[in-house]
Amino acid sequence: MKYRYLIAALLISSQCVAQELRIQANKFSADQKKGISIFSGAVKIHKGSDELNASRVTIYTDKNNKPQRFVAQGDVSFVVLTKHKDRYRGSAQKVVYVPKQKEYKFYGNVHLQQDKDKKEILGDEVLLKLNSGKAYAKGAKKEPVIMIFTLPDEKPAKGKK
Repeated sequence: MKYRYLIAALLISSQCVAQELRIQANKFSADQKKGISIFSGAVKIHKGSDELNASRVTIYTDKNNKPQRFVAQGDVSFVVLTKHKDRYRGSAQKVVYVPKQKEYKFYGNVHLQQDKDKKEILGDEVLLKLNSGKAYAKGAKKEPVIMIFTLPDEKPAKGKK
């Protein structure tokens, strides 16, 4: 039964990008007329080195069945790679991916960590543009955005203290 859902998901999403998009979930439903596919229960999505895990993922497609927007909800965790090979990992309550613009929008208790430079962003809303590698963050009404950097230790030059 799971294989039938996986095959349907691959058919829907195969036109999204040249890389294989693999979706695994406990349940699947679709309304082709509305262009909506819903995956629920331990959803795992893999595309290349990117991965996304959530309780529920809804894929919105155009009239040609090409994915226009992915909406993941419920304790979402993810790993994404930008065009410049910067790897980001983290978690949020909701994630929206827009393939055409190659943008991820993270909402609710967002924790985004860049592996290479050891940067972390904590906020309520974060936008990550995969083509440029730029990130934008916004805090909640009563909570600021928090950015954490890991700075290298400075060693004194020889003979100086």
